[in-house]
Amino acid sequence: MKCPFCGDPNTQVTDTRENEDGDVVRRRRRCANCDKRFTTYERIDLKMPHIVKRNGNRTEFDHAKLAGSMKLALRKRPVTIESIDAAVDRIEARLLSLGEQEVPSEKIGELVMKELKELDKVAYIRFASVYRNFADVDEFSEVIREVQPRPRRPRNDPPAPADPENELFGD
Repeated sequence: MKCPFCGDPNTQVTDTRENEDGDVVRRRRRCANCDKRFTTYERIDLKMPHIVKRNGNRTEFDHAKLAGSMKLALRKRPVTIESIDAAVDRIEARLLSLGEQEVPSEKIGELVMKELKELDKVAYIRFASVYRNFADVDEFSEVIREVQPRPRRPRNDPPAPADPENELFGD
């Protein structure tokens, strides 16, 4: 690290500390030439992919916009902010793991729908109705059937084995 005072490249780290979350490292440094001290911060610099819209336009990924759209779908639903934040983090992690420079907006929409389906079925239907641009009630019905729990079929238990005594003497 070059000294900001004299420009000498020989500096020594005198103290290193991480913040509570562990995503920023603070380092105190001392210049070997002019003996002045200064602080540097190290942060992870992850590049989120650019989003390719349906019309072909490209835009930067926006964490706040993603969280806002999920919160809108989850408005007045019994889901905690922590659960929403965790879902947004999972979506971001998935996008980063793709390793792509550009991702179609449809991919993000599908990831959001997957997370909402796990968080809250009503929010999932709300989001799907806007995202898929439902044209009629039949499309709503189809999505509702998709999230409704399937009725359990009664088990066809085999009949109880016959009691050999009853067979010999009758009931």
